[in-house]
Amino acid sequence: MQFKNKWLPYILLSPSLIIILIFLIYPSIDTFRLAFYRVAPFGDRRIFIGFQNYLRLLQDPDYLNAIVISIAFTAFVVIVGLTLSLAIAVLANQRLPGFAIYRTFFIWPYALSPAIAGIVWAFFFDPNVGPIPRLLANQFGTSLNWRADATLAFFLIATAATWKQLGYNIVFFLASLQSIPKELLEAAAIDGAGPPVRFRRIVFPLISPMTFFLVITNTLFAFFETFGLLHVTTQGGPGRATELLIYKLYRDGFESLRSGYASAQSIMLFILVALITILQFRYAQRRVFYQ
Repeated sequence: MQFKNKWLPYILLSPSLIIILIFLIYPSIDTFRLAFYRVAPFGDRRIFIGFQNYLRLLQDPDYLNAIVISIAFTAFVVIVGLTLSLAIAVLANQRLPGFAIYRTFFIWPYALSPAIAGIVWAFFFDPNVGPIPRLLANQFGTSLNWRADATLAFFLIATAATWKQLGYNIVFFLASLQSIPKELLEAAAIDGAGPPVRFRRIVFPLISPMTFFLVITNTLFAFFETFGLLHVTTQGGPGRATELLIYKLYRDGFESLRSGYASAQSIMLFILVALITILQFRYAQRRVFYQ
């Protein structure tokens, strides 16, 4: 498209560029710079300390614990979430009465914010008034107090995050399944291939690009977008058992007011996620079928 005024494209792009500059580029540069300083609680004094913040992170047992928990949490969200989403999408792809209406309800958990999803799960599993713990206590005499049990708390937030992404994954899987040519499946069925063989040899290779895309997006979600869910449920407890990297960054930066230390954490978080993404592209993409 040709513009008569050569400045018109820049004028049209300027609002977006200004917003990106103010709210993305400048904070990123300032965060990188602050990571080399020890900053006073109110930001009125800064002392250059070089890489000491990064060295402290690598020697901090709480931070190393947050790394392990974050990786385990991400693995749960990605593996369990995508497996369950694919199974539901395959079921929803069947031509059964009423499924057209049923499919429309799959996306609604994704429409909720992580904080709202956390409130829903915290209410249903609340040890005092939650319907599920009360039902288990009445029927089986068991206690389900995730506020005092580290393992239960971890599985609560991991399951809530998985449920939050379920609709998003199902919609993409369903769209990918519906794009597979029916002739391929019919030809394989005529040749005697059963449903498991057709899924393993035809369906899954053809939806592998979408699967790879969802692996990346779910990984980013687990690392960066679960703060609200954590903040309204466990707040990193009990005993830091659910303190993911994003929540430890919040605690050190906004509760303890250690801006330099928190800035170093944000840089380390970015590097960790970038390395995981690079490894996924390097090794997982080999199994992606684009033909």
